[in-house]
Amino acid sequence: MEITWLGHSCFRLKGKEASVITDPYADTLGRSLGKIEATLVTVSNDHPHHNNVAAVAGAVRTIRGPGEYEVAHVLVMGIPTYHDAVKGKDLGKNIVYLIEMDDVRVCHLGDLGHTLSSKEIADLGAIDVLLVPVGGVCTINASTAAEVIGALEPKLVVPMHYPTTDTKVNLEPLERFLKAMGLANVQPLARLSVTASNVPQQTQVVVLEPVR
Repeated sequence: MEITWLGHSCFRLKGKEASVITDPYADTLGRSLGKIEATLVTVSNDHPHHNNVAAVAGAVRTIRGPGEYEVAHVLVMGIPTYHDAVKGKDLGKNIVYLIEMDDVRVCHLGDLGHTLSSKEIADLGAIDVLLVPVGGVCTINASTAAEVIGALEPKLVVPMHYPTTDTKVNLEPLERFLKAMGLANVQPLARLSVTASNVPQQTQVVVLEPVR
């Protein structure tokens, strides 16, 4: 599987036979997706920075809620969570997605606003790649993200939902997350290639460059 970060919470997961776009955003983010293609789209919450499915061409299915799905040999499980730490009273609901393709299990936390319960952790199970928001304000912040990572014990961690030079969002910088994880001077990658056989034994953080 090849994982590319398109900015904010939007990733392209490209497998041998299918591709997935997560949380496509509108131009109001400050950068444009243009027209992209995918087999499947997942939407974690109904906000313009996460639900611009019109930008994705060729998708045979858009998933917007909890449940178990199979599309073009891609297995998706949506788990209901909240966008805040008060059970949705402030910001509403959020869907966490576990996406399994080519024997690689990717978890996209969407706009998660709280730590996960023991049941949610058990439901997600083993995770190869965790896509985690770190910018705070309207999601978990750096320290809570580190706590969630410790609970889930993924093999690879990719931070998302933090400001970049071309986005118009008031979020905490990536550096706070790296500091919380005890890291510095992490060299960003253009893309991440993952197979079931090449995931590390211990949790590693990978920073991706936002590409168009």
